[in-house]
Amino acid sequence: MSSDTTTSPVRELTIRGIIIGGIITLVFTAANVYLGLKVGLTFATSIPAAVISMAILRFFAEHSVVENNIVQTIASAAGTLSAIIFVLPGLVIVGWWTGFPYWTTAALCALGGILGVMYSIPLRRAMVTGSDLPYPEGVAAAEVLRVGDTEGAAEDNQQGLRVIIAGALAAAGMSLGAALKVVANSIGAAFRVGSGGTLFGASLSLALIGVGHLVGVTVGIAMIVGMIVSYGILLPMRSAGTLPASGDISDVVSAAFATDVRFIGAGAIAIAAIWTLIKLISPIARGIKEAFESTRARRAGGHVELTERDLPMTVVVGTTLASMLPIGILLWLFVQDTPLAHNSVGLVAIAVIYILLIGLVIAAVCGYMAGLIGASNSPISGVGILVAITAALLIKTVHSHNPNEITALVAFTLFVAAVVFGVATISNDNLQDLKTGQLVGATPWKQQVALVIGVLFGSIIIPPVLGLMNTAFGFAGAPNAGPDALAAPQASLISSLVKGVLGGDLNWGLIGLGALIGIGAIIIDEVLGITTKKKWALPPLAVGMGMYLPMDLTLIIPIGAVLGLLYDRWAACTARPEHAKRLGILVATGLIVGESLFGVLLAGIIATSGSEMPLAIVGEGFATMANYLGVAAFVVIILGLYRWVQQRAAAAQGEAA
Repeated sequence: MSSDTTTSPVRELTIRGIIIGGIITLVFTAANVYLGLKVGLTFATSIPAAVISMAILRFFAEHSVVENNIVQTIASAAGTLSAIIFVLPGLVIVGWWTGFPYWTTAALCALGGILGVMYSIPLRRAMVTGSDLPYPEGVAAAEVLRVGDTEGAAEDNQQGLRVIIAGALAAAGMSLGAALKVVANSIGAAFRVGSGGTLFGASLSLALIGVGHLVGVTVGIAMIVGMIVSYGILLPMRSAGTLPASGDISDVVSAAFATDVRFIGAGAIAIAAIWTLIKLISPIARGIKEAFESTRARRAGGHVELTERDLPMTVVVGTTLASMLPIGILLWLFVQDTPLAHNSVGLVAIAVIYILLIGLVIAAVCGYMAGLIGASNSPISGVGILVAITAALLIKTVHSHNPNEITALVAFTLFVAAVVFGVATISNDNLQDLKTGQLVGATPWKQQVALVIGVLFGSIIIPPVLGLMNTAFGFAGAPNAGPDALAAPQASLISSLVKGVLGGDLNWGLIGLGALIGIGAIIIDEVLGITTKKKWALPPLAVGMGMYLPMDLTLIIPIGAVLGLLYDRWAACTARPEHAKRLGILVATGLIVGESLFGVLLAGIIATSGSEMPLAIVGEGFATMANYLGVAAFVVIILGLYRWVQQRAAAAQGEAA
């Protein structure tokens, strides 16, 4: 990139960029909501958004790398604000809502997201420009943008777009075959282990292969460890002596996993998140202090480069405090005409203070985590669990209640936690985007405005997509949920934890056992870090995820991680390793986007047709053959697609040579 990018007047925050970013955000947010509800994971959209933006903006005059950066900044809200679905469906699961009121849901998402932007602004100088945090996804997105600003980039962009489309079509095709019931979308079985039992399952999901490629082999190994602990040790122990003497045992074993093992996993996640928070207290405090010192220096008349100018602190503080009023109104309206109305003032006051103070801490923690391991790898769900439990304990402490208020208190706690979770999701992404901006010479305050715009776009689309998913599938554990209900694993788990805390019947013994396992994972991770000089690691939060997510969702991710490792090793031996590696990232993203978007389309067909299997062309008698065909198609598509991408990368390098 030429030096003119930061000194000459170039297009940056433009109407056309906002429109393009908004369209990408709407599409990717819908895809992420579906994926998050199905498997409990979302994907980062900055890199594919950057590629698509450059492919479109190159047809316009006077486009620039920083304008493309604004587009990806807006679109990145899709990969972050959509994570609100890790909490919000809990209101349906506990039976408080039957759907998602549009304006209430949209306002909650918008206010939480805007707070996330405001809280993370003071952290930029210390955590982005003044630190050596790696920001892997921010650096990768910057590389994509810079390639798009150099000679010959048009062909690279077209090739990147073709790779994304190929991955998306492959995943959508596999999903279509599953919807037609011609191929299976998962395989699984239950079997006995001693006097107990366990489960085996594998989702034939190309999206999970993509997720595994992006999260990396370290996370994949940690999830395998957690899965072995849950399914190889805990589940046989917890189901021992409860199985019928003969016949199908899957229901009994599945119930043991849902009622016991998942709560042990929650304990592991909680203790791992607390450990992470403790490790980050010192650098966070130092970063905030340095950020405010820089702001005071600018006010005193010191020169600040264009690339170092944030939104003024008066705007940041004013917006933060002003947001407390509409948040308070939302909370007050939420408790009206409920058993909690008699104490609405006290509940709203304590909730607003909680959001104001805890939101700031959560923003700092999540922003730092994104710098360490990337936005998509950050343990947002673990943070959400901590938020929900602490909110429940606080509300239980300050509000004496009778049994008929439990459901209302659970719903109120989830509503409060959802606002803080909105803060967490956006602050987790904001500093990542600002790192990209720093590398390409962008203006921080314009990026911060762009992220607010992205939050608003995301808030527009999240409520109707949630409503569509609820109508078409429902959520597991909710009243009248069908057999094909979406798992919504985080929302279900968080709802159960809040209900247990407020109802006084939470099995703290299971949580404690999980905490002990989490401590063990922490010790192993620390020892590995010391003895191997951080070459090897066992992320404790990934271990916890592997413990409480169903095996059919967890098993495929490490396979994708291994495929990604093998592909990256191949790419490292090519003439243009970064270009080849980027194509691997883009095909993985395409797999996620294609399956997710088809899921949204299928949800619309189900909702309008009223049939749970509107596209099925074969009956149940074809199920066995569908299993064989599903496994065969799954393997052939994966190997064929990666081989095709290798050929594209090799061909591009030959042309460049």
